[in-house]
Amino acid sequence: MKVFFHDDFYQDYSGDPASEPGRMEAIVKSIRNMVEFIPIIPATHPEISLAHTESHIEHVRQEGLYDISALAAGGAIMAATEGLNVPAFALIRPPGHHASANSSWGFCYFNNMAIALYVLKQKGLIETAFVLDFDLHHGDGNINILGREPWVSIHNPEEHDREKYIRNTGQLLSGIKTDIIGISAGFDHHIKDWGGLLSTDDYYTMGTMVKKASERNAGGCFAILEGGYNHEVLGQNVKALLEGLGG
Repeated sequence: MKVFFHDDFYQDYSGDPASEPGRMEAIVKSIRNMVEFIPIIPATHPEISLAHTESHIEHVRQEGLYDISALAAGGAIMAATEGLNVPAFALIRPPGHHASANSSWGFCYFNNMAIALYVLKQKGLIETAFVLDFDLHHGDGNINILGREPWVSIHNPEEHDREKYIRNTGQLLSGIKTDIIGISAGFDHHIKDWGGLLSTDDYYTMGTMVKKASERNAGGCFAILEGGYNHEVLGQNVKALLEGLGG
């Protein structure tokens, strides 16, 4: 599997947990023997503008976070494009699912998922998309931007019972029909992370569900990194998802 990554993501670009040193290292260490790392080309200003207002883009620039955020968005675009043919993963930061068109919070600046799907749509590569956001925190940015689009469906699992969470997610995925499935892959719902609910095996299971759904639709699938803050388990959780997506 191709994993889109850049060494700049090792840098401590801000004081939030998504930028904490050791986060990328933990993931790279766990997956480096099973994937091919592909360098990222930053998203262009016109690509970012598909999802964000000029005032928001300028705000991110003034905060000194434009370059790292554009790099993350570029990784999402590349993973989504690759995902049209085979599963792919964007190992990126800052995350993006709390970024709306003209605002952002929760360690996010640009909405990586929205930018990637808009680029695919603009190029005529997809007609429809489905977003599975299994991050602990509700992906309000995804909803604020993509929720208004008739060609995008979004699911944020809300069950507080682990078995229901997995079962209901599987039932939903078994019935969807779409050209591509994008996963906003936050791992902070893990039993040893902030959410305290899911097991490592659950990420494998959800990856397998997404892969089967995309195959049934003769479509694509990809995932992009969102949350996940316990470095002791983060790498194994990402590995489990990628193993599930890999079939």
